Amino acid sequence: MGKAVNKSKEVDAYIATRPPDTQRALEELRSCIWKAAPGVSELMNYNIPAFALVVGGKRDKQIMIAGYAQHVGFYPNPDVIDAFADQLTGYKLAKGSIQFPLSKPIPKALVVKMVKYRLSQVQK
Repeated sequence: MGKAVNKSKEVDAYIATRPPDTQRALEELRSCIWKAAPGVSELMNYNIPAFALVVGGKRDKQIMIAGYAQHVGFYPNPDVIDAFADQLTGYKLAKGSIQFPLSKPIPKALVVKMVKYRLSQVQK
């Protein structure tokens, strides 16, 4: 993919509808994704922001984020969560999601590593 970030007005609008603390956390996740995967394409999928890691990438080649009242959801892929499980202690995990509480800083360096890991998987 190219180096230009393909920002989505729909993603901007989604973030703008969230409370200020949630907006801040979503923008931090968004920035981490851009840092790890320059040229990512933004879109809305399942009514939440999604980031296609490859041109035309469908759900299995996307990372998604979502904002809630007390946390932000990060949806990298179950394989990513398994690979980084030892670094995710203290966070609520599900098969394909991680909840980052708004009361704690986003672990930006870890998010960047997870996105790079997923990007390497989908580019094989």
